[in-house]
Amino acid sequence: MSEPASIASGIAERYATAIFDLSKENKKLAKLETGVNDLAAALDESADLRAMIASPIIPRSEQGKAIAALASEMGLMVPLARGLGLMAQKRRLFAVPQLITHLRAMIAEEKGEVTAQVTSAKALTKAQSEKLAATLKKRIGSDVKINATVDENLIGGLVVKVGSKMIDTSIRSRLNSLQNAMKEVG
Repeated sequence: MSEPASIASGIAERYATAIFDLSKENKKLAKLETGVNDLAAALDESADLRAMIASPIIPRSEQGKAIAALASEMGLMVPLARGLGLMAQKRRLFAVPQLITHLRAMIAEEKGEVTAQVTSAKALTKAQSEKLAATLKKRIGSDVKINATVDENLIGGLVVKVGSKMIDTSIRSRLNSLQNAMKEVG
């Protein structure tokens, strides 16, 4: 991890811990999860929002007002809204993507969920995702949340990463291993 990314992650982790603890104490983890997902969707959809949180030029007061308006409009819970406001005040909004990542991980751990990074050649249907989640649950022993991405270079099959384990059943991987076997023979 690069140094700036490590710094942002460390900053985000401290804010995430405080927000998570307050939410857990008030028994509002479900509402926190909804707010985090809404915030992540807003970041994904809005280039202006991404630019605003990353900008060193926009004054703290304007960033704070923008974040407060966003939190109010989205109906974010108080600990999350205040955390974002404090991040704006301290010029730490650049760490919001890492904040979301940490909060999601903490919520998943509290719920006993594991996230599986799944890469496929084409988008998985809902039925395929559910079947894969059920299969992984049997193997791992805890609920699995699928985070699916598409990589057409795989040709077919899946690459599944759960924690430090990786299962690569892609056709690209099989072709590469055949190619290596052919090199050894000839």
